[in-house]
Amino acid sequence: MYQPKLEKDIRCPLEYGLEIFGGKWNSRIICVLAEKKSLRYSQLRIEMVNISDAVLASTLKILLKNDIVKRTSFDEIPPHVEYSLTEKGLSVVPILQSICRWAGAYHREENENTLMQCQKCDYRSLH
Repeated sequence: MYQPKLEKDIRCPLEYGLEIFGGKWNSRIICVLAEKKSLRYSQLRIEMVNISDAVLASTLKILLKNDIVKRTSFDEIPPHVEYSLTEKGLSVVPILQSICRWAGAYHREENENTLMQCQKCDYRSLH
């Protein structure tokens, strides 16, 4: 696994926030889990569209490490694991929705690949 040569030097709360929910996949996973509440890995993979297994697994690992997502194992055969948002993860959702509304007011591109969760942001209320 890739190991950065330098430690991250986060000096501002905004940098921390962007590190946690910034990027293409982190915010998408958070939004999908916010709507669906709890999903198995395979269900999450289907909801995400166009994400590789390696990227999904590594992104989930980061979100787990940062206490945004929790992994619940059920003692069943076959093994059953579900992912959901933690309390900290749920607290990020209103922030992401605000960013979505702001960005949607300035970026109005109709796209058939838009995630269902993104289609629900009411960014028209800004104008």
